[in-house]
Amino acid sequence: MSAQYVAAGVPAPLPLRTIGDIRAALLAGHGFPGDKEAFETDLQRALDSSSEADLTAVAAVIVDYRGRIRLYQDPDFDTAVQEGIDLAMRVKREARGE
Repeated sequence: MSAQYVAAGVPAPLPLRTIGDIRAALLAGHGFPGDKEAFETDLQRALDSSSEADLTAVAAVIVDYRGRIRLYQDPDFDTAVQEGIDLAMRVKREARGE
């Protein structure tokens, strides 16, 4: 574990190098609601549409879910989402003249 994560009290990033790592992280509850099932569906769809020589769609699924897991782990994510919600509400109120 690197010193920056220990000092900041932030958990070290999960190893997400393989499909197995991603599955394990999703099974452990990392990721957004429904990601565990959606990952398997998206992965199967990508595999079915890919040729032996072109696994670009499979790689895209892996990159997407790796990012979703990392995003879910980010301790500042909830704060950023709340700030976005607050901003949207303020803009709507201003548009109504409140």
